[in-house]
Amino acid sequence: MLLLLSGCSGVSPTESTADEPEPTPQESPTEQDAGTADAAYTQTPHTGCQPGAVKKDGTCQAVTADSNADIFSAQNLRPITTENTTINGTQGYLARPAADGDYPSVIMIHEWWGLNQNIRHMADILAGQGYVVFAVDLYGGRVAGNSSYAAELSGEVRENPDEAVQKMHRATAGVRDLSFTTTQVASLGWCFGGGQSLQLSLSDTNLNSTVIYYGTLTTDRTTLQQIDEPVLGIFGSEDQVVGIENIREFNQTLGELGIQREIYVYEGARHAFANPSGESFQPEATRDAWNKTLRFLNSTLRTQSDSNG
Repeated sequence: MLLLLSGCSGVSPTESTADEPEPTPQESPTEQDAGTADAAYTQTPHTGCQPGAVKKDGTCQAVTADSNADIFSAQNLRPITTENTTINGTQGYLARPAADGDYPSVIMIHEWWGLNQNIRHMADILAGQGYVVFAVDLYGGRVAGNSSYAAELSGEVRENPDEAVQKMHRATAGVRDLSFTTTQVASLGWCFGGGQSLQLSLSDTNLNSTVIYYGTLTTDRTTLQQIDEPVLGIFGSEDQVVGIENIREFNQTLGELGIQREIYVYEGARHAFANPSGESFQPEATRDAWNKTLRFLNSTLRTQSDSNG
């Protein structure tokens, strides 16, 4: 079903880390988080649909229902509270456990469609697992319903990448300052958001871990030296947007740098396989990848003394 690329962090696709010692949390950031951060590499034009899923008129459609939440069969989730809000100058959607306590955080970055209902529901699900989730809005409230508009919106970000990184950078600092969060923060994004998750990790933001779902990559050794580890990468072997050779080179370069990472490639999966909006959707692979994501976040953001874990 999937391949854990050789030379990774030593976790096999079926191996559990539940009994392993928790990693030592990285030091919390200092005053640098109040400043600015720039994009580390130039992203290629992003296509949010596998080429075979694009219609004859050159478009594909965004997910408009809540169906992505249905595949996880999420049970025993904590009650949460949600709100549209602005944190440290960055717009977004905040979902968090309703119970008092201090929780680790995740900066969630949307696909090229924008901050739609699908991403909001993913934020809700993750918050129900005991995380403060701030889904940033890099489009200023705009949401695309077709690929033409999505390309326009993502193109605006690509043409001014530093602005997007600074928004995420400020959001990370602001989330850390909330009264109900710990200092532990990870980034997580899909497609366009996967690339933005990598951009944030390569900046001066100082994350505690990084999650990338089939985002466009850089393989430049000097650039990747700045990545915030550990890194979780989720990809498909048949992705025509993020090619398998690019994924392998990314993994190899991280290995040469001694970066702790888990890189999973799902056999037969195409681009955006975790999004139910088109023919590339693979429920079983998505469910497996999400379980790996939850385990990864738990191991990198929580400590043994975390009463909320």
